[in-house]
Formats: sequence, C-alpha cells, structure tokens
Amino acid sequence: MLETRAATAADAGLITAHRKAMFMAMGRERESILDAMSRGFEPWVTRMIIEGKYAGWITSDEGRPVASAGLLILDWPPHPLDPTSEHRGYLLNVFVEQEYRGRRVAHGLVDMCLAEARRRRMKVVALHTSDAGRPIYEAFGFRATSEMMWVERVDG
Repeated sequence: MLETRAATAADAGLITAHRKAMFMAMGRERESILDAMSRGFEPWVTRMIIEGKYAGWITSDEGRPVASAGLLILDWPPHPLDPTSEHRGYLLNVFVEQEYRGRRVAHGLVDMCLAEARRRRMKVVALHTSDAGRPIYEAFGFRATSEMMWVERVDG
C-alpha cells in the first residue's frame, strides 16, 4: 500500500538520489555533471528543510521510497500576480520510480505541494517540466509563461 509522509532533513540523501534519477530519465545531462550537482544539492536541501524553506513529501510502498516531490519557498517581491505576498513557490524534484508511473502518484505529490503553497498563502508557484510531466501540471492549471533564462554553462 502506498503511503506518503513529510520529508525531513534525514531524507536529503533520498531526495538527492531522486533528483539525479529525474534528470537522468530526461537524458539531458552527463552523469559527471549530475554527480557534481548531487554533491552540492544534498547539503543544500538539508539546510533548506531545516530552515523551513523546502517542504517535501516521500511516497513509499511497504516502506520502500518510490516517489518524492518538493516545494521551495522563495523570497519574491510583491508582483501583479500576487501584490501582497513576499513569497512564491517553486515546485521541484517531482520523481516517480518507473514501475509506479501512470498510477497518479505524481498527481498526489503535486497536490500536496500546492496545498502547502495555499497553507502558506502563496498564490504563485512556478516549475520547469519535462514533456512527459507537462500533462500532469496542466491538469492543475499550470500554464506556459514568457520566462527566459540566461545560463553561463560550466562543463564538469
């Protein structure tokens, strides 16, 4: 039976492994870059959980973690989309093991992340998605925006 619980700082290694697996499944980066990312990510996510800036959830099947997701709470200036808040959310690290996909596990995790955003009175949550994940987020009302990004590439 699937059970979902809140992530703690003790889950940082699992969250990191799921994050790496998520990027590997998308096939976008070399493993050496993902290893470097993971080395920096684990202490970062530990700190963010402890500081209350990362709310995450882990779904397990008979005690075996099979999925996870997180909501990063970002300081953000008041904006026309939310003129009274100083925060917005960023949905990240949504990962489901291959054999559990298509069973609405990701849907349940995203729902928990958005419930947390509502609890914190955030009206704006952003994310980046793979093509496979797009229908899940569109079902919740996420829509494409005009965001652009500048990235100074560092090969590792």
